[in-house]
Amino acid sequence: MFKNEKGFTLIEMLIVMMIISVLIILIVPNLSGRSKDVNEKGCEALVSVVQAQVEAYQLEKGKRPVSLDDLVPEFITNDQKSCKSGGALILKDGVVTAPSK
Repeated sequence: MFKNEKGFTLIEMLIVMMIISVLIILIVPNLSGRSKDVNEKGCEALVSVVQAQVEAYQLEKGKRPVSLDDLVPEFITNDQKSCKSGGALILKDGVVTAPSK
């Protein structure tokens, strides 16, 4: 009746689904443990960006900013005053640091 017998059988599809499931089971736990590392790297990058904006402020205004509030909204946004992992950035003597944990 059917001359064209191209395609996958049910067994072949089940085997492919099983392989994909095993790969997902192996990969997902490794990704969830990395969120702390990602947040730390993101915080380090944010510190670098805000430090560059502090220096830009100093070049433009001729003085150091007293606090990070001096940089808002011209140089940074309110979101950039703290890391996603929690804790506000600290500006002391023209140097930006992340809160230590």
